[in-house]
Amino acid sequence: MGRWFILGVIVLGIVIFGFSLIDTGTSGDVAASAVIFDTGSSSEGYTRALTPLDWQFPRDFGAHPDYLTEWWYYTGNVATADGRRFGYQFTIFRRAIVPPSDSSAGDSEWRSNQLYMAHFAVTNVLDGAFYHQERFSRGGAGLAGAEVDPVYRVWLEGWQVIGLDADATRTQITAATDQVALDLVLEQVKPPALQGDRGLSAKSEEPGNASHYYSLTRLLTSGTITIGDQTFAVSGASWKDHEFSTSALGTGAQGWDWFGLQLDDERELMVGQIRLNDGAGQPGRDPYFGGLLVYPDGSTQYLRAEDFNIEATATWTSPHTGATYPAGWIITVTPQSGDAFTLTLTPQIADQELHGGGIAYWEGTVRITGDATGYGYAELTGYADSMTGRF
Repeated sequence: MGRWFILGVIVLGIVIFGFSLIDTGTSGDVAASAVIFDTGSSSEGYTRALTPLDWQFPRDFGAHPDYLTEWWYYTGNVATADGRRFGYQFTIFRRAIVPPSDSSAGDSEWRSNQLYMAHFAVTNVLDGAFYHQERFSRGGAGLAGAEVDPVYRVWLEGWQVIGLDADATRTQITAATDQVALDLVLEQVKPPALQGDRGLSAKSEEPGNASHYYSLTRLLTSGTITIGDQTFAVSGASWKDHEFSTSALGTGAQGWDWFGLQLDDERELMVGQIRLNDGAGQPGRDPYFGGLLVYPDGSTQYLRAEDFNIEATATWTSPHTGATYPAGWIITVTPQSGDAFTLTLTPQIADQELHGGGIAYWEGTVRITGDATGYGYAELTGYADSMTGRF
Protein backbone atom coordinates (compact mmCIF):
# COMPACT_ATOMS: atom_id res chain seq x y z
CA MET A 1 0.00 0.00 0.00
CA GLY A 2 1.68 3.20 1.14
CA ARG A 3 4.88 1.70 2.53
CA TRP A 4 7.05 4.49 1.05
CA PHE A 5 6.19 6.48 4.19
CA ILE A 6 8.07 3.98 6.32
CA LEU A 7 11.11 4.15 4.07
CA GLY A 8 11.07 7.92 3.68
CA VAL A 9 11.15 8.72 7.37
CA ILE A 10 14.00 6.30 7.98
CA VAL A 11 15.94 7.58 4.96
CA LEU A 12 15.92 11.10 6.34
CA GLY A 13 17.41 9.79 9.55
CA ILE A 14 20.12 7.90 7.68
CA VAL A 15 21.13 10.97 5.71
CA ILE A 16 21.24 13.13 8.82
CA PHE A 17 23.04 10.70 11.11
CA GLY A 18 25.05 8.64 8.63
CA PHE A 19 25.46 5.01 7.62
CA SER A 20 26.38 3.35 10.89
CA LEU A 21 25.87 -0.08 9.32
CA ILE A 22 28.48 0.36 6.57
CA ASP A 23 32.08 -0.34 7.54
CA THR A 24 34.33 1.19 4.90
CA GLY A 25 37.41 -0.07 6.67
CA THR A 26 36.93 -3.76 5.94
CA SER A 27 39.26 -5.53 3.55
CA GLY A 28 38.21 -6.23 -0.03
CA ASP A 29 38.40 -4.98 -3.59
CA VAL A 30 36.35 -1.81 -3.07
CA ALA A 31 38.94 0.95 -2.79
CA ALA A 32 37.04 4.21 -2.59
CA SER A 33 35.74 6.45 0.12
CA ALA A 34 32.01 6.50 0.74
CA VAL A 35 30.14 9.29 -1.01
CA ILE A 36 26.46 9.96 -0.41
CA PHE A 37 24.21 12.75 -1.60
CA ASP A 38 22.14 14.97 0.64
CA THR A 39 18.36 14.73 0.34
CA GLY A 40 15.25 16.64 1.15
CA SER A 41 11.52 16.15 0.86
CA SER A 42 11.15 17.68 -2.62
CA SER A 43 9.67 15.51 -5.36
CA GLU A 44 10.83 17.85 -8.14
CA GLY A 45 12.63 16.10 -10.98
CA TYR A 46 10.99 12.70 -10.47
CA THR A 47 8.31 11.05 -12.59
CA ARG A 48 4.82 11.06 -11.06
CA ALA A 49 2.20 8.35 -11.44
CA LEU A 50 -0.38 10.18 -13.56
CA THR A 51 -1.56 7.66 -16.17
CA PRO A 52 -1.51 3.84 -16.42
CA LEU A 53 1.68 2.21 -17.63
CA ASP A 54 2.18 -0.08 -20.59
CA TRP A 55 3.23 -2.94 -18.33
CA GLN A 56 5.85 -5.35 -19.63
CA PHE A 57 6.97 -8.33 -17.57
CA PRO A 58 9.54 -9.39 -16.51
CA ARG A 59 10.96 -5.92 -17.30
CA ASP A 60 8.70 -4.22 -14.78
CA PHE A 61 9.71 -6.62 -12.02
CA GLY A 62 12.88 -4.50 -11.87
CA ALA A 63 13.66 -0.99 -10.61
CA HIS A 64 12.09 2.28 -11.80
CA PRO A 65 14.66 4.87 -10.68
CA ASP A 66 12.79 7.79 -12.27
CA TYR A 67 10.36 7.50 -9.36
CA LEU A 68 11.27 8.63 -5.87
CA THR A 69 10.28 5.50 -3.98
CA GLU A 70 9.79 1.81 -4.73
CA TRP A 71 9.41 -1.42 -2.84
CA TRP A 72 9.18 -5.18 -3.38
CA TYR A 73 7.04 -6.80 -0.70
CA TYR A 74 6.60 -10.52 -0.02
CA THR A 75 4.48 -12.17 2.66
CA GLY A 76 3.52 -15.78 3.09
CA ASN A 77 1.73 -18.33 5.22
CA VAL A 78 3.37 -21.74 5.27
CA ALA A 79 3.14 -24.93 7.32
CA THR A 80 4.96 -28.17 7.97
CA ALA A 81 3.51 -31.53 6.90
CA ASP A 82 2.05 -32.00 10.39
CA GLY A 83 0.37 -28.58 10.36
CA ARG A 84 2.76 -26.36 12.33
CA ARG A 85 2.24 -22.84 10.93
CA PHE A 86 4.58 -19.92 10.22
CA GLY A 87 4.26 -16.54 8.58
CA TYR A 88 6.94 -14.37 7.01
CA GLN A 89 7.47 -10.89 5.64
CA PHE A 90 10.38 -9.90 3.38
CA THR A 91 10.43 -6.38 1.93
CA ILE A 92 13.13 -4.38 0.15
CA PHE A 93 12.61 -0.64 -0.24
CA ARG A 94 14.39 1.75 -2.62
CA ARG A 95 14.51 5.51 -2.07
CA ALA A 96 16.19 7.97 -4.45
CA ILE A 97 18.28 10.74 -2.89
CA VAL A 98 18.40 13.05 -5.91
CA PRO A 99 16.63 12.85 -9.29
CA PRO A 100 18.45 10.93 -12.04
CA SER A 101 19.08 14.15 -13.96
CA ASP A 102 20.97 15.60 -10.96
CA SER A 103 23.19 12.58 -10.37
CA SER A 104 26.92 12.80 -10.88
CA ALA A 105 28.73 9.62 -11.81
CA GLY A 106 31.93 10.44 -9.91
CA ASP A 107 34.77 7.96 -9.53
CA SER A 108 33.75 6.13 -6.37
CA GLU A 109 32.32 2.62 -6.33
CA TRP A 110 30.40 3.69 -3.24
CA ARG A 111 28.77 6.67 -4.90
CA SER A 112 25.02 6.22 -5.34
CA ASN A 113 21.83 8.23 -5.51
CA GLN A 114 19.80 5.28 -4.17
CA LEU A 115 19.29 4.08 -0.61
CA TYR A 116 17.91 0.64 0.23
CA MET A 117 16.26 -0.76 3.32
CA ALA A 118 15.00 -4.29 4.03
CA HIS A 119 12.56 -5.65 6.60
CA PHE A 120 12.56 -9.37 7.46
CA ALA A 121 10.16 -10.97 9.93
CA VAL A 122 9.09 -14.49 10.87
CA THR A 123 6.04 -15.46 12.94
CA ASN A 124 6.26 -18.76 14.85
CA VAL A 125 2.56 -19.38 15.51
CA LEU A 126 2.85 -22.40 17.82
CA ASP A 127 5.32 -20.69 20.16
CA GLY A 128 3.68 -17.26 19.88
CA ALA A 129 7.04 -15.77 18.89
CA PHE A 130 7.78 -12.94 16.44
CA TYR A 131 11.25 -12.17 15.07
CA HIS A 132 12.05 -9.08 13.04
CA GLN A 133 15.08 -7.16 11.80
CA GLU A 134 15.80 -4.28 9.43
CA ARG A 135 18.93 -3.44 7.45
CA PHE A 136 20.12 -0.47 5.41
CA SER A 137 22.56 -0.03 2.57
CA ARG A 138 23.27 2.04 -0.53
CA GLY A 139 23.00 1.17 -4.17
CA GLY A 140 26.75 1.52 -4.76
CA ALA A 141 29.53 -1.08 -4.73
CA GLY A 142 27.05 -3.89 -5.33
CA LEU A 143 25.75 -3.69 -1.78
CA ALA A 144 22.09 -3.41 -2.78
CA GLY A 145 20.03 -3.04 -5.91
CA ALA A 146 17.32 -4.27 -8.24
CA GLU A 147 17.79 -5.59 -11.77
CA VAL A 148 16.27 -7.86 -14.41
CA ASP A 149 19.36 -8.52 -16.53
CA PRO A 150 20.56 -11.24 -16.66
CA VAL A 151 17.84 -12.35 -14.21
CA TYR A 152 15.39 -10.68 -11.87
CA ARG A 153 17.16 -9.93 -8.61
CA VAL A 154 16.46 -7.57 -5.71
CA TRP A 155 18.95 -7.63 -2.86
CA LEU A 156 20.45 -5.93 0.14
CA GLU A 157 23.78 -7.51 0.93
CA GLY A 158 23.05 -11.16 1.90
CA TRP A 159 19.26 -10.86 1.74
CA GLN A 160 17.78 -11.35 -1.72
CA VAL A 161 15.02 -12.40 -4.07
CA ILE A 162 16.35 -13.92 -7.30
CA GLY A 163 14.68 -15.31 -10.41
CA LEU A 164 15.28 -18.97 -11.16
CA ASP A 165 14.16 -18.73 -14.79
CA ALA A 166 14.22 -16.11 -17.54
CA ASP A 167 10.64 -14.93 -16.91
CA ALA A 168 11.05 -14.92 -13.11
CA THR A 169 8.00 -17.15 -12.73
CA ARG A 170 10.08 -19.08 -10.18
CA THR A 171 11.99 -17.10 -7.60
CA GLN A 172 13.96 -17.81 -4.46
CA ILE A 173 14.02 -15.78 -1.24
CA THR A 174 16.97 -16.17 1.11
CA ALA A 175 17.53 -14.17 4.29
CA ALA A 176 19.06 -14.91 7.67
CA THR A 177 19.63 -13.27 11.04
CA ASP A 178 21.23 -14.64 14.20
CA GLN A 179 17.84 -16.06 15.21
CA VAL A 180 15.97 -17.06 12.05
CA ALA A 181 16.56 -17.92 8.39
CA LEU A 182 14.39 -18.23 5.31
CA ASP A 183 15.06 -20.26 2.14
CA LEU A 184 11.95 -20.48 -0.01
CA VAL A 185 11.14 -21.10 -3.67
CA LEU A 186 8.06 -19.31 -5.03
CA GLU A 187 6.18 -20.34 -8.19
CA GLN A 188 3.86 -17.87 -9.95
CA VAL A 189 0.54 -19.48 -10.92
CA LYS A 190 -1.52 -16.39 -11.85
CA PRO A 191 -0.67 -13.38 -14.02
CA PRO A 192 0.14 -10.03 -12.38
CA ALA A 193 -3.02 -8.46 -10.95
CA LEU A 194 -3.08 -4.73 -11.74
CA GLN A 195 -4.36 -2.67 -8.84
CA GLY A 196 -6.61 0.39 -9.29
CA ASP A 197 -7.04 1.61 -12.87
CA ARG A 198 -4.84 -0.78 -14.91
CA GLY A 199 -2.17 -0.59 -12.24
CA LEU A 200 -2.58 3.12 -11.40
CA SER A 201 -3.59 3.11 -7.73
CA ALA A 202 -5.00 6.44 -6.51
CA LYS A 203 -4.31 7.43 -2.90
CA SER A 204 -6.24 10.73 -2.82
CA GLU A 205 -8.19 13.06 -5.11
CA GLU A 206 -5.08 15.00 -6.19
CA PRO A 207 -3.74 13.85 -9.58
CA GLY A 208 -0.33 12.24 -9.15
CA ASN A 209 -1.04 11.21 -5.55
CA ALA A 210 -0.95 7.66 -6.82
CA SER A 211 1.37 4.75 -7.44
CA HIS A 212 1.98 2.13 -10.10
CA TYR A 213 1.00 -1.07 -8.35
CA TYR A 214 0.66 -4.74 -9.28
CA SER A 215 0.40 -7.89 -7.18
CA LEU A 216 1.25 -11.55 -7.63
CA THR A 217 -1.48 -12.80 -5.37
CA ARG A 218 -0.72 -16.52 -5.26
CA LEU A 219 2.82 -17.87 -5.34
CA LEU A 220 3.10 -21.56 -4.49
CA THR A 221 5.81 -21.76 -1.86
CA SER A 222 8.11 -24.46 -0.51
CA GLY A 223 11.43 -24.56 1.31
CA THR A 224 12.70 -24.18 4.85
CA ILE A 225 12.38 -21.87 7.83
CA THR A 226 15.07 -22.10 10.50
CA ILE A 227 14.52 -20.87 14.06
CA GLY A 228 17.48 -21.28 16.35
CA ASP A 229 18.83 -24.78 15.78
CA GLN A 230 15.60 -26.16 14.30
CA THR A 231 14.91 -26.27 10.55
CA PHE A 232 11.37 -26.87 9.30
CA ALA A 233 10.39 -28.02 5.81
CA VAL A 234 7.34 -25.95 4.88
CA SER A 235 4.92 -25.30 2.03
CA GLY A 236 2.07 -22.89 1.43
CA ALA A 237 1.43 -19.68 -0.48
CA SER A 238 3.02 -16.24 -0.75
CA TRP A 239 1.89 -12.83 -1.98
CA LYS A 240 4.00 -10.22 -3.76
CA ASP A 241 3.29 -6.50 -4.04
CA HIS A 242 5.47 -4.21 -6.14
CA GLU A 243 4.75 -0.49 -6.04
CA PHE A 244 6.56 2.66 -7.14
CA SER A 245 5.62 6.30 -6.86
CA THR A 246 6.83 9.83 -6.32
CA SER A 247 3.95 11.38 -4.40
CA ALA A 248 3.04 10.74 -0.80
CA LEU A 249 -0.49 10.28 0.50
CA GLY A 250 -2.91 13.15 0.99
CA THR A 251 -2.24 15.69 3.73
CA GLY A 252 -5.05 14.32 5.91
CA ALA A 253 -3.74 10.75 6.05
CA GLN A 254 -3.29 9.42 9.58
CA GLY A 255 -2.29 5.92 8.47
CA TRP A 256 -3.67 2.89 6.68
CA ASP A 257 -5.03 -0.61 7.22
CA TRP A 258 -4.13 -3.02 4.39
CA PHE A 259 -5.09 -6.67 3.90
CA GLY A 260 -3.80 -9.24 1.41
CA LEU A 261 -5.96 -12.36 1.76
CA GLN A 262 -5.64 -15.79 0.13
CA LEU A 263 -8.82 -17.84 0.27
CA ASP A 264 -8.95 -21.63 0.16
CA ASP A 265 -11.33 -21.45 -2.84
CA GLU A 266 -8.40 -20.04 -4.91
CA ARG A 267 -9.62 -16.43 -4.81
CA GLU A 268 -7.52 -13.59 -3.41
CA LEU A 269 -8.64 -10.28 -2.00
CA MET A 270 -6.84 -7.00 -1.42
CA VAL A 271 -8.72 -4.36 0.54
CA GLY A 272 -7.50 -1.39 2.50
CA GLN A 273 -8.46 1.93 3.96
CA ILE A 274 -6.54 5.16 4.33
CA ARG A 275 -7.61 6.62 7.65
CA LEU A 276 -8.04 10.38 7.70
CA ASN A 277 -7.57 12.72 10.63
CA ASP A 278 -9.87 15.44 9.28
CA GLY A 279 -13.08 13.51 8.55
CA ALA A 280 -12.96 14.16 4.78
CA GLY A 281 -14.67 11.76 2.38
CA GLN A 282 -16.34 8.88 4.14
CA PRO A 283 -16.03 9.41 7.90
CA GLY A 284 -12.38 8.85 8.69
CA ARG A 285 -11.70 7.09 5.38
CA ASP A 286 -10.36 8.32 2.06
CA PRO A 287 -12.84 7.32 -0.68
CA TYR A 288 -10.23 7.13 -3.47
CA PHE A 289 -8.41 3.97 -2.42
CA GLY A 290 -10.20 0.74 -3.34
CA GLY A 291 -9.46 -2.96 -3.53
CA LEU A 292 -9.24 -5.93 -5.88
CA LEU A 293 -10.86 -9.35 -6.04
CA VAL A 294 -8.88 -11.99 -7.95
CA TYR A 295 -10.69 -15.07 -9.26
CA PRO A 296 -9.27 -18.61 -9.59
CA ASP A 297 -8.57 -18.11 -13.32
CA GLY A 298 -6.58 -14.91 -12.64
CA SER A 299 -9.26 -12.49 -13.82
CA THR A 300 -9.92 -9.54 -11.52
CA GLN A 301 -12.69 -7.22 -10.36
CA TYR A 302 -11.91 -3.73 -9.08
CA LEU A 303 -13.58 -2.84 -5.80
CA ARG A 304 -14.51 0.75 -5.08
CA ALA A 305 -14.18 1.97 -1.51
CA GLU A 306 -17.97 1.70 -1.15
CA ASP A 307 -17.87 -1.96 -2.25
CA PHE A 308 -16.38 -3.16 1.02
CA ASN A 309 -16.46 -2.37 4.72
CA ILE A 310 -13.79 -3.05 7.34
CA GLU A 311 -14.96 -3.26 10.96
CA ALA A 312 -12.51 -3.77 13.82
CA THR A 313 -13.72 -6.29 16.42
CA ALA A 314 -10.97 -6.19 19.06
CA THR A 315 -7.84 -4.26 20.06
CA TRP A 316 -4.32 -5.04 21.26
CA THR A 317 -2.01 -2.65 23.10
CA SER A 318 1.70 -2.99 22.37
CA PRO A 319 4.01 -3.46 25.36
CA HIS A 320 6.82 -2.04 23.19
CA THR A 321 5.34 1.29 22.05
CA GLY A 322 2.09 1.67 23.98
CA ALA A 323 0.14 1.92 20.71
CA THR A 324 -3.30 0.35 20.51
CA TYR A 325 -4.01 -1.52 17.26
CA PRO A 326 -7.10 -3.26 15.90
CA ALA A 327 -6.76 -6.98 16.58
CA GLY A 328 -9.57 -8.58 14.61
CA TRP A 329 -11.86 -7.55 11.76
CA ILE A 330 -15.07 -8.32 9.93
CA ILE A 331 -14.73 -7.49 6.22
CA THR A 332 -17.89 -7.37 4.14
CA VAL A 333 -17.50 -7.30 0.35
CA THR A 334 -20.41 -6.34 -1.93
CA PRO A 335 -18.92 -6.41 -5.44
CA GLN A 336 -20.72 -4.78 -8.34
CA SER A 337 -21.01 -8.22 -9.93
CA GLY A 338 -21.13 -11.52 -8.10
CA ASP A 339 -22.27 -12.49 -4.64
CA ALA A 340 -21.54 -10.54 -1.47
CA PHE A 341 -19.49 -12.29 1.22
CA THR A 342 -18.25 -11.66 4.74
CA LEU A 343 -14.90 -12.67 6.22
CA THR A 344 -13.72 -12.70 9.82
CA LEU A 345 -9.99 -12.08 10.34
CA THR A 346 -8.09 -13.06 13.47
CA PRO A 347 -4.35 -12.45 14.06
CA GLN A 348 -2.53 -15.75 14.47
CA ILE A 349 -0.59 -14.17 17.34
CA ALA A 350 -1.20 -10.77 18.94
CA ASP A 351 2.32 -9.30 18.97
CA GLN A 352 3.49 -8.84 15.39
CA GLU A 353 4.62 -5.23 15.76
CA LEU A 354 7.84 -4.12 14.06
CA HIS A 355 9.35 -1.61 16.45
CA GLY A 356 12.69 -0.06 17.29
CA GLY A 357 13.22 1.44 13.83
CA GLY A 358 12.16 4.70 12.24
CA ILE A 359 8.42 3.99 12.47
CA ALA A 360 6.59 1.32 14.47
CA TYR A 361 3.86 -0.58 12.65
CA TRP A 362 1.99 -3.89 12.91
CA GLU A 363 2.41 -6.40 10.10
CA GLY A 364 1.33 -9.95 10.65
CA THR A 365 -0.35 -13.16 9.63
CA VAL A 366 -4.12 -13.55 10.04
CA ARG A 367 -6.52 -16.49 9.84
CA ILE A 368 -9.69 -16.15 7.75
CA THR A 369 -13.09 -17.67 8.60
CA GLY A 370 -16.67 -16.88 7.58
CA ASP A 371 -18.09 -17.26 4.08
CA ALA A 372 -14.60 -18.39 2.98
CA THR A 373 -11.54 -19.64 4.83
CA GLY A 374 -7.83 -19.10 4.37
CA TYR A 375 -4.86 -17.07 5.56
CA GLY A 376 -3.47 -13.65 4.80
CA TYR A 377 -1.50 -10.66 6.03
CA ALA A 378 -2.52 -7.34 7.56
CA GLU A 379 -0.50 -4.13 7.75
CA LEU A 380 -1.46 -1.34 10.19
CA THR A 381 0.27 2.04 10.32
CA GLY A 382 -0.43 5.36 11.99
CA TYR A 383 -1.29 3.90 15.39
CA ALA A 384 2.10 4.40 17.03
CA ASP A 385 3.19 7.33 14.81
CA SER A 386 0.91 9.54 12.73
CA MET A 387 1.79 9.73 9.05
CA THR A 388 0.41 13.27 8.76
CA GLY A 389 3.05 15.76 7.65
CA ARG A 390 5.86 13.22 7.34
CA PHE A 391 6.63 14.57 3.83
